[in-house]
Amino acid sequence: LDPVLRRRALEKAHAGELCIFTDPQASPTGFPFKVVELEGTLSDSTLYAQRQRVCDAGYLRRVCRMPDGTIGYRCPGEPEKAFVEKGGALAETPNRKCLCNALMANVGLAQLRHGEPEQPLLTAGDDLEDLPAILGSLYPDYTAAQAIQLLLQ
Repeated sequence: LDPVLRRRALEKAHAGELCIFTDPQASPTGFPFKVVELEGTLSDSTLYAQRQRVCDAGYLRRVCRMPDGTIGYRCPGEPEKAFVEKGGALAETPNRKCLCNALMANVGLAQLRHGEPEQPLLTAGDDLEDLPAILGSLYPDYTAAQAIQLLLQ
């Protein structure tokens, strides 16, 4: 996880200001997705609305039969027109996020769009809010190995 994102989320958790929202529409797969509400990420509806829809990584695209009978791929997070032209229902597209690009941005590998980096979308379980108390003296800097050791105790 990008160190700046990680620090911001942990600071909000420590201050008791972190909110996790189970978004039933964010994932193009249709599964509910737990989103950390954090400024400067796609959890911000204004940033989401400003993002040009694109599906170029395509990790979550689904196989579909195209209107001409051939096999294609579509994603409800891609531009609505393209999704519908591939036989998708427009009703599947509202509020779908591009998780592929956002999750890559989470780890510091954001693609550039017109010179601007793709925005991240931080995800976590509901227990993230309790992380400072769980970590104790390890808070705020801990390694994955320390977290696993803590879980195994």
